[in-house]
Amino acid sequence: MKYTVQIVGVGGQGVLLASMVLGNAAMEMGYKVAMSEVHGMAQRGGSVLSTLRFGDDVISPLEAVGSADLIMGFEPAETCRNLPLGNRDSVVLMNLDPVLPSMVAAGFEEYPDIEDLKNAVLKQNKNLFTIDATKIAIEAGKAVAANAVMIGAVAAMKGFPIPKDVLLKNLMDLVPEKFKDLNVKAFEMGYSAMS
Repeated sequence: MKYTVQIVGVGGQGVLLASMVLGNAAMEMGYKVAMSEVHGMAQRGGSVLSTLRFGDDVISPLEAVGSADLIMGFEPAETCRNLPLGNRDSVVLMNLDPVLPSMVAAGFEEYPDIEDLKNAVLKQNKNLFTIDATKIAIEAGKAVAANAVMIGAVAAMKGFPIPKDVLLKNLMDLVPEKFKDLNVKAFEMGYSAMS
């Protein structure tokens, strides 16, 4: 068995923490794990991509374009931009809450309509699951917990090879003590949203 997750978003969304949680959980399950990250301008709200591969015979952290089993899109436009990482059979989990680029925030450009972005994904892939992860995280206590919502949502997805309890344990291992309750709540809310 080999499984590839492409986690995409922008700087500050917790993409790298999510990849660490999934990677550590996969190691705990006994899988070989390889990871690769691209986060050039992440500190300025730029694109972040983390590739996580795990399974029996994983050697390289890099995967051929179009081979992802799961695309976790923390940001809608970034999800669309990175669709070529998957194929028609890939599962796509897309957070519907956008992070506005500086040119949009300044009023010089417009962000695409969310429904248009969803339809763009559906034209290429019918395995789209959407979630308002940031909105759910705010309900849980803080927007910063959106990555915990996304991890919880993945735990609920049929066919994902790592069980919920292992994912939650590894999330708790990585978050600071003062944010554990928030992250548990966000994780469970994400799980419930996809169940």
